[in-house]
Amino acid sequence: MRRGRLSFIHWSPPVRHCPRCLDIWRPCAPHDFQRGKNINRKGMRTKSSEKAASDDHGVPLARDAVREGCPPLGLETLKITDFQLHASTSKRYGLGAHRGRLNIQAGINENDFYDGAWCAGRNDLHQWIEVDARRLTKFTGVITQGRNSLWLSDWVTSYKVMVSNDSHTWVTVKNGSGDMIFEGNSEKEIPVLNELPVPMVARYIRINPQSWFDNGSICMRMEILGCPLPDPNNYYHRRNEMTTTDDLDFKHHNHKEMRQLMKVVNEMCPNITRIYNIGKSHQGLKLYAVEISDHPGEHEVGEPEFHYIAGAHGNEVLGRELMLLLMQFLCQEYLAGNLRIVRLVEETRIHILPSLNPDGYEKAYEGGSELGGWSLGRWTHDGIDINNNFPDLNTLLWEAEDRQNIPRKVPNHYIAIPEWFLSENATVAVETRAVIAWMEKIPFVLGGNLQGGELVVAYPYDMVRSLWKTQEHTPTPDDHVFRWLAYSYASTHRLMTDARRRVCHTEDFQKEDGTVNGASWHTVAGSLNDFSYLHTNCFELSIYVGCDKYPHESELPEEWENNRESLIVFMEQVHRGIKGLVRDSHGKGIPNAVISVEGVNHDIRTASDGDYWRLLNPGEYVVTAKAEGFTSSTKNCMVGYDMGATQCDFTLSKTNLARIREIMEKFRKQPVSLPARRLKLQGRKRRQRG
Repeated sequence: MRRGRLSFIHWSPPVRHCPRCLDIWRPCAPHDFQRGKNINRKGMRTKSSEKAASDDHGVPLARDAVREGCPPLGLETLKITDFQLHASTSKRYGLGAHRGRLNIQAGINENDFYDGAWCAGRNDLHQWIEVDARRLTKFTGVITQGRNSLWLSDWVTSYKVMVSNDSHTWVTVKNGSGDMIFEGNSEKEIPVLNELPVPMVARYIRINPQSWFDNGSICMRMEILGCPLPDPNNYYHRRNEMTTTDDLDFKHHNHKEMRQLMKVVNEMCPNITRIYNIGKSHQGLKLYAVEISDHPGEHEVGEPEFHYIAGAHGNEVLGRELMLLLMQFLCQEYLAGNLRIVRLVEETRIHILPSLNPDGYEKAYEGGSELGGWSLGRWTHDGIDINNNFPDLNTLLWEAEDRQNIPRKVPNHYIAIPEWFLSENATVAVETRAVIAWMEKIPFVLGGNLQGGELVVAYPYDMVRSLWKTQEHTPTPDDHVFRWLAYSYASTHRLMTDARRRVCHTEDFQKEDGTVNGASWHTVAGSLNDFSYLHTNCFELSIYVGCDKYPHESELPEEWENNRESLIVFMEQVHRGIKGLVRDSHGKGIPNAVISVEGVNHDIRTASDGDYWRLLNPGEYVVTAKAEGFTSSTKNCMVGYDMGATQCDFTLSKTNLARIREIMEKFRKQPVSLPARRLKLQGRKRRQRG
């Protein structure tokens, strides 16, 4: 593990320091965006002399022409605000300069407020889009895309780059004695990087399109690469300044590096960690998990089990890195005696699965943080989206409820997986099957799966009940609990509930405080959340941790600060509600006993030792425990506002029939059926009369 304090990394909303580029004259090491091997990278690399690059306007330039790279300024991550983006003209507000951000996604409908690019109002050589960095910055490159649209084809095929200190006098990047023309895009989605021949130091940078797709318009999305220069007097730099002090490994890890990091954590904390795998990917990579508990490797009676999953979409890598940071943090804080973390580890069995789709991640990792685009590595190696690859149990439940001729009550939990799904010919990823087996083996109570591309917490149901709708609020019977769980994460995140923050793409989730019912957002059949709720005891939520699916490595310390408290608070919610043991009269735990809460049409079951956990909000509940062969038992259980589940135990007595069966089996006899015996006697009497 790389060590060293990270207190030198500062940030502010508009711009970010590059810790490797603080000196204007010192060349920087290459960053992640230079990793792409099969990406269209057409940037001209013709060297231009310092004299050609500067002129009488006096824009300061770097003297060292050595190839160097800087991280993104933050158009995609929203570090660059809408007020820092300007354009010559725009077709309309929804295609304004503020929409010219790398990987921004358009709304479902064209021509609304949230379209997929900046588009100029006219198609001529006088159009431009510019970024105000608000401080002197060493610009090193530009990344461009076309317009995100299902129906239209718009992209810029070539452009000029200009810089300025005052936004009035501009210097064009030169190629010898003439203006340099950079090759742009050849389609609308694959990002194209152009590096400047010589880094340019200025406050403003402007892109001036020179040609565009013949049948389209001037439209583009972009990211600017640059290293802000030190300026302690700059107001925008000082505002909301934050320092990261956690001594963690802030970098992107490929599969081998991830495994090595897990091993380091295990060696640091051997008494509370265990590494295991739940299966293999399509390409044979092991799906590694880390267990963190005071008794790793065993289920402790009365101790709830929690899990985090990340990387179902291989290109949504922030969740993966947050999981690796979290396991390091828990280990370090436990060793340091942090009482909150010690209590969490000793009272909870925590499982962390950081990469569910390692095959997809390796594809995204090859492209790099900026050049991978929006979809490279999203699917498994065999092209399956794990996020909606679980059995659709919603339809089975709702169809059963809608039938009028059902002789018995429809089960509302532990709904069986259909046989067709279990067959070898079913289109089911091996990664999906591994997760299902994992969740059936371990009695998880609460879980969160981390995703990317948005900033919101989504709770089930994820599938609409009305067949003809794509969006419809579809709550579970535990909607009040799910809302609280979602809010517990969103409200403690540094940005999710900030009413001043800009929407990531097209959705404003502020009306529900950074949370959303999955089906009211967009319907997904066969989601992990719905499957988990209907097939197991586990309450599962999807946590979208950032607008940028694959943030640059330099963004990881800040993203950790954004999510650290939320990650811990959400784990602590596993201790909210009631818990207890269901035992027989001899004190033996009863497995698979059903726990019902009056007024909530969703039951759970006890684990193999007879222990259970039922997530509930504060209040008084009528709870019933029942098991086959036992008389049911009902109690009033109170849930308070303080953290910590209320103990609510049950002792069940065997029914008379169960006792008779026990006795008869003891003496190797079958229990007598009284109705059958009565019928037999009546038949004998009729024969005697006849």
